[in-house]
Amino acid sequence: MHHLFERGRDPLAPTLVLFHGTGGTERDLLPIAQHLSPSSSVLSLRGKVSENGMARFFRRLSEGVFDEEDLIFRTREVNDFLTEAASTYGLDRSNFLAVGYSNGANIAGSLLFHHPGAFRGAIPHHPMVPRRGIPLPDLTGVPVFIGAGRNDPICSPQETEELGRMLQEAGAAVTVHWESNGHRLTPSEVDASADWLQAVILEK
Repeated sequence: MHHLFERGRDPLAPTLVLFHGTGGTERDLLPIAQHLSPSSSVLSLRGKVSENGMARFFRRLSEGVFDEEDLIFRTREVNDFLTEAASTYGLDRSNFLAVGYSNGANIAGSLLFHHPGAFRGAIPHHPMVPRRGIPLPDLTGVPVFIGAGRNDPICSPQETEELGRMLQEAGAAVTVHWESNGHRLTPSEVDASADWLQAVILEK
């Protein structure tokens, strides 16, 4: 899988696994990773699916309607790659933390939904519910920061709240941060996620 790896200064810090939004690249979220945890190793992936020339992590049937069969396949593919990358780069697979935006946040959420132990924690910005009607794995002790927009035209507040409830019911410790900037990922939202990461994971 096409990716970029940068080794961090602190081997005990969580490895940040980055998932870009539709049309992005593996370099899009590097500045955010630096802001979140400058001493962490970074593993940044590029989606393998092309939609009109734009990279994505899985196919969709229309805006907001996922191709579930492809989502399941791509989620398993990414999970297998992360395990392989941990071996290749000598990383602790249990110390991976997902950071994703939009389509990237959705694949990160799908990994939480489908693969126990996929991440130590997650920071999905503007995610949707990946799937409904399936049992989630035990997520007890997994902290999740959801960045959301009260006026997001793609991911409604109701969708955000539903995702938060589903994760909480599976045991995750969920924090939802609200903005009013539509579907945009803003500096203030990134600052809030950095503060959360410092308080919840890095200082422990």
